[in-house]
Amino acid sequence: MAKTIRKRSQLVMYSATLMLASCTHSSLPQATSSPAEKSAPTRVRAVAVEAAKVTPTTQQPATVQAYYRTEIRARVSGYISELKVDIGDFVDQGAPLAIIAVPEMQQAREVAKAHIEKQLAEEQAAMSGIALANARIQSAEAKLAQTESEIQRAAAALAAIEAEFSRTEDLVARRSLENRMLDEVRKKRDSETANQSAVLSARQSAAADVVVAQAEHAAAEAGVSAAKAATRVAQRQLGELDAAIEYATLRAPFAGVITQRSVNPGDLVRQSSEVGVGAPLFVVSQIDPVRVHIPVPEMQAASITVGTTATISFPSFPGEANREAPVTRIAGELDPSTRTMLVEVELENADKRLLPGMFGQASIALPSDSLTNTLPARAIRFDEKGQAYVYVIDENQTVKNVPVGTGFDDGKRIEVTTGLAVGDRVIDAHLKRFANGEVVSILAD
Repeated sequence: MAKTIRKRSQLVMYSATLMLASCTHSSLPQATSSPAEKSAPTRVRAVAVEAAKVTPTTQQPATVQAYYRTEIRARVSGYISELKVDIGDFVDQGAPLAIIAVPEMQQAREVAKAHIEKQLAEEQAAMSGIALANARIQSAEAKLAQTESEIQRAAAALAAIEAEFSRTEDLVARRSLENRMLDEVRKKRDSETANQSAVLSARQSAAADVVVAQAEHAAAEAGVSAAKAATRVAQRQLGELDAAIEYATLRAPFAGVITQRSVNPGDLVRQSSEVGVGAPLFVVSQIDPVRVHIPVPEMQAASITVGTTATISFPSFPGEANREAPVTRIAGELDPSTRTMLVEVELENADKRLLPGMFGQASIALPSDSLTNTLPARAIRFDEKGQAYVYVIDENQTVKNVPVGTGFDDGKRIEVTTGLAVGDRVIDAHLKRFANGEVVSILAD
C-alpha cells in the first residue's frame, strides 16, 4: 500500500516537472524577423506630371426659369362671373381663363349701335339731298339752255324787224308808203327789243338758278361727308366698347401652365392702371422649353460665347444622365452687385418635369489652347483645411509631402498650377499616409 502511494507521488512530481519545463520553454522569446524584413518599403504605383490640353470648366449654380412668364391683370372693372381654370391647369394660347361681368359696357354698346343706325340714316338722307341737288342743277341748266335759244331767236327777230324798219323808213321818206306803215313797223321793233331784254333777263335768272343748284349740291355733299364722319366716329366708339368688352374675357397669351391664381368667382376686380401694382389675377408660365439661368463669375465671363457647351445636373433627378445643351444667350454685361454675367441655356421639357425654380449645377466648358500641368485626380489629396498636396518621389524613391495649387478639374484630371514640374513623379492613389523621407518601392506598370 505504501509502495503504491509512493509510486503515485513520483508520477505526480514527474508530470509537474514536465509541465514546468513546458511552460518555461514557451515563455522564452521567439526568433524575431530580420531588420531587413522590418524596413521593407511600401510598394506603390507612380504617375508623372504631364503637360496636356485640358478643357477647363466653370462649375456654377443653375436655376430653371419659365421660358415665358406673364402676369394676367384686369383691363376692365367688374365682377368675376365665371372662372375657367385653376393652378396646375395646362392651357392653349388664347384659352379663356376667367370672364368679368361688365353690364354697363354691354348697355353702352347697344346705345352705340343705335347711334350708328341713326348716323347711317342721316347719311342716307344726305345722299338724297345730293340727288335732289343734281336734279335742280339739271333743271337750271336746261332753263339756261332754253333762254340761250330764246336769246338767239329774239336777236334774229330783232335784226329782221330792224331791217324792215329801215326799209319802211326809206319808203316813207320817198312817200312811197304812208307814215302809218312806219309806225306799225316801229311798234314791232320796239316789241322785239323788249322781248330781247326779257330773254336776256331770263338767261341771267337761269344762270343764277344753276349757281344756286350747284351750291345746294356742294352743301349736300358736305352734309354727306359730315354724316359719314359722324358714322365713323360712332363705329369707332362701338369698336372701343367691343375691345373693352373683349378684355372682360381674360385669355392665355401663350400655351403654358397656370402657376398662380388669386381670384375667385364673385370677386370685384378693378382695372389695373399701373403694371406690377397689386397681385395679378393669374400667372401663366410656358415651361416647354425652359430657360436655365447660370451666373458666371467675371473671370470666366469673357470666355463664354453663344454655342459653348453646358452640362447641367439636377439633384431632383438623382441617377439620371446630365443634360447637355449649347449656351443660347449671354447677357453681355455683369451684375454690379454680384460681379457675375447671366448665361442662359434652353432645355427641352416635353415631359414637364423641369419646373421653374428648380436648382441645378452647371458645368460650362471654357476654350483653352495652351498646355497645362496635370495629374490624375486620384493622385491629389486634400488635408482637413482643403489644401491640396501630393507625395513626390525623388530619384532615391524617397517620399516628400509637397503642397500644390490646383486649377480646373474635369473629374478625371486636375490642373496643377504650382508646386510641380512636368515629369515629377508622385504616388498614385493609395490608402496609406506617407511620412517625409519614407522610402517606397515603385511597382512596374
